Amino acid sequence: MNYDVIIIGGGPVGMMLAGELALAEVKICILEKLEETTPYSRALSIHPRTLEILDLRDIKTELLKIGKPLPTGHFAGLETRLDFTVIDSSSNYSLFIAQSETEKILERRARELGAEIRRGTEVTSISLNSEYVEVTVTGTEGEMTLTAAYVVGADGAGSMVRKQANIPFNGTDATLTAVQGDVVFKRPPATSVVSSFNENGMIMIVPVTKELHRVVFIDPDRKSIPKDTPVTLEELRSGMLRVLGDDYGISNPYWMTRFGNATRQADRYREGRLFLAGDAAHIHFPAGGQGMNVGLQEAMNLGWKLAAQVKGWAPDGLLDSYHEERFPVNSALLRNTRVQTLLFGTDFSSTTIHLRRMIADLLEYPEANYHLASQIAAVDVRYDVLNTVSAHPLNGRRLAEIKLRKGNGDLLSSYELFREGKYVLLSLGNDPIVESIIRRLPIQHFTYVSATLVKPAIDWNNVHTAMIRPDGYIAWAISDQESELEQCIEEGIKSISKK
Repeated sequence: MNYDVIIIGGGPVGMMLAGELALAEVKICILEKLEETTPYSRALSIHPRTLEILDLRDIKTELLKIGKPLPTGHFAGLETRLDFTVIDSSSNYSLFIAQSETEKILERRARELGAEIRRGTEVTSISLNSEYVEVTVTGTEGEMTLTAAYVVGADGAGSMVRKQANIPFNGTDATLTAVQGDVVFKRPPATSVVSSFNENGMIMIVPVTKELHRVVFIDPDRKSIPKDTPVTLEELRSGMLRVLGDDYGISNPYWMTRFGNATRQADRYREGRLFLAGDAAHIHFPAGGQGMNVGLQEAMNLGWKLAAQVKGWAPDGLLDSYHEERFPVNSALLRNTRVQTLLFGTDFSSTTIHLRRMIADLLEYPEANYHLASQIAAVDVRYDVLNTVSAHPLNGRRLAEIKLRKGNGDLLSSYELFREGKYVLLSLGNDPIVESIIRRLPIQHFTYVSATLVKPAIDWNNVHTAMIRPDGYIAWAISDQESELEQCIEEGIKSISKK
């Protein structure tokens, strides 16, 4: 076989997944038809949970050198912003950064870790059998067939992998289209963000760079225009004049496109040796800047599981848990983007205007604001776990960063423990029994750390020992009051490995 895993699609999701697999020394290859990274900004926001998982791998620091942290997000462009600063996270903000920059950083990491990236390569067919997958491609070297144990389709809404696997893409076609453009303003607006909704349409404006602004416009009279109809500068200018009364001297369009609210989700994310991630698995109206974020979170979820399978230590059902965990998360995502679409531009009547004002008023209440902010930030995601080890409130939850002190007095962040992409067994009980259990169990794919909390953390004060997954979710935690402590810890360690 040529590779352990072939990833089709070299956008941010494919590159993130490649980095995760290469970190585990899996032999992987990315096939991407574009010769180089797209120069267009596309997705502009990296939300809190995505920043956390990037921080686990020490990628966030590099992104912060380029991006701009913003304390708030939005829901359907409502006047009341979502407050990310109240989230229990060391990344309690959204990072404003062009997708093209994010892609470059993720690609560089994947290459440095040993991933093979074949650009200018188009996939023409995929053949699946019980032993391996054959992928036929054409490129600079002509036509050839590559083989791998597994193939992941990160190849967008029209995914060939999904089609070859005969996986239904259930949902609805577009009922409206919007336009956006990255343009130059001769007279930029006084505020950094402009958002307006009235009977003439909806417009949002945000700065992309010092020179460029992103304009998003939904026109009540042109929302049925087909998505592939070219956008003109005059379309944006006339919309701004009607909605805002000013075009800010719009000129020099760098990139313009039309997009719709087609909403679909793959019936399953796995078919034998084939997997789907990102837009290949789900598409939706790009409301709240969530699309790339959930794709990166999927790559993190799938990466360590595929690596475990390739390396031979995956427990039964681990690969199936990818669909089981991510499908419900994305079902909730599609529900919230449908609601946002309704508020964004389905109807520009006075009723919708009043509804938007009412919801904006409700978001002034901290509890309501936090509820939606947690959804957009994806910090509310919790996975079902087996409670055969211990029924602790931390089980299945994400690991918010905690500060630790080791026995020698050294201080460290819990996130620093995940640089190698392994499980982390964290003992806070200063109990020699944990080390004795580890010595008699021949399991190597976790990092053991004994430490104490520098300061109290939510739900951590009674924790004796916890096992945290490579993607930063808590597999199990055991309290120091557990009656059968030794047995629970031993069973917990065994649960992460093939029996």
